[in-house]
Amino acid sequence: MPENIYSISEIREQITRLPEQFEQEPAAVTVTRHGKPVMAILPWELYESIMETLEIMGDAELMAAFRQGVKDMEEGRIKPLDDVLKELDGE
Repeated sequence: MPENIYSISEIREQITRLPEQFEQEPAAVTVTRHGKPVMAILPWELYESIMETLEIMGDAELMAAFRQGVKDMEEGRIKPLDDVLKELDGE
């Protein structure tokens, strides 16, 4: 995902244009002070996605189930949905 970088003084001029920029290219914007990143401005959808991911990762029970599912797939105990649907269509 491309990233745009603006200094604090530059972002003051750009802030009103960011919604249109996000519509064209939904990438995070880094704001710097003295050349060092100090904040990020994100499109709302990206923010929501990050927050949802953090919520899922913070749920110990859900993550345990996810890890078990991955292990089951790796060990061949689970078939891909496409394979199951093909088998059902063939019967």
